[in-house]
Amino acid sequence: MTTGIICASDDELAPFLSFMEEFSVVRKSMLKIYRGKIAGRSVAALYGGVGKINAAAATQLLADKFRCDAIINAGTAGALSDALKPFDTVAVVKTACYDADEDLITQYHPFLPSVWLGADKKLVERAEKAAQTFPSKVFFGAAVTGDRFISDDRTRRDLARTFNALCVDMESAAVAQVCRVNKIPFIAVRTISDCADGESKNLFDANSESAAAVAARFVLTLL
Repeated sequence: MTTGIICASDDELAPFLSFMEEFSVVRKSMLKIYRGKIAGRSVAALYGGVGKINAAAATQLLADKFRCDAIINAGTAGALSDALKPFDTVAVVKTACYDADEDLITQYHPFLPSVWLGADKKLVERAEKAAQTFPSKVFFGAAVTGDRFISDDRTRRDLARTFNALCVDMESAAVAQVCRVNKIPFIAVRTISDCADGESKNLFDANSESAAAVAARFVLTLL
């Protein structure tokens, strides 16, 4: 049994490689997949690139080649809720694409019941247990996904009001949808790098590596 770990960037993947034992590298579809063990569990980890298309392709690769029994999408995110600060972590219990029309999600293949894709209940329970001993704040709630870096406060507040989501990223809903059609349990873990306002780009550049390390540590605790 293998757990898949999908990150968007090499900075997000790097902390996992420091945890990994006895790893080897498999190359496929212009990607490098690291096979090894983390916390005694077999894992296949990769960074697939930024955005929904890259995330979907990477997820299907893990599903086809490694037959993962669970997939975790880990990395950074921008805060939508004012309650979240940089380096807080969100265990994503549901996710949706904010930049897709609802009828494209619900009225066409794969005919989803709503725009929201839920995390696996057992993985959420494990995340809740991990949060009890984790040294920094962990929130449980929704994330929204789109192919844009949110850098203005007006858009941030619009997304927060429309979706009642805690954070915004560029991959989690795509990973969740591919997991759903492959019947693979899914959860996303996102640590806040910025607050999706006028200073978001500077904050992301300053905080992304440290935020990615926090997300990886939480996943390690979950495993």
